Amino acid sequence: MCKVISIVNQKGGCSKTTSAVNIGIGLANAGKKVVLIDADAQGSLTASLGFQKPDELKVTLATIMAKTINEEEIDLSKVILHHEEGVDLVPGNIELSGLEVQLSNVLSRELILKEFIDSLRDFYDYILIDCAPSLGMMTINALVAADEVIIPVQAAYLPVKGLQR
Repeated sequence: MCKVISIVNQKGGCSKTTSAVNIGIGLANAGKKVVLIDADAQGSLTASLGFQKPDELKVTLATIMAKTINEEEIDLSKVILHHEEGVDLVPGNIELSGLEVQLSNVLSRELILKEFIDSLRDFYDYILIDCAPSLGMMTINALVAADEVIIPVQAAYLPVKGLQR
């Protein structure tokens, strides 16, 4: 059974992306089928996996979510990138910033990512979502879609205090 895990913290620089990459590759090395979803407009996860110009990719998470909103068919073979470390990737880029605005006008906007993720569940053991450092609509979508949440924090006063939010 597929498990969806969102990696979330509203603070930047707390190792969300690093955790997503390492957990994903570790699970793949253990023989699990893994897809990583870059839900951050900075595209850090996408760049971390070697796609150095995420803003130039033709199909990204923003494209997929826009198609989901418009009830258009999604061709998974054109969406998912395969990485040599054995993980798949749904890339993210700056287009996700515009999607935040578009989502504000959509009914059941918190369910858009979940709808797409549900179409992937039959193909993967794990779906890991690397979230932006915010509590915006994309992060809310990731939390709604998740079965579990990982909140990476540094062992210091201010980061731990942020957990209270």
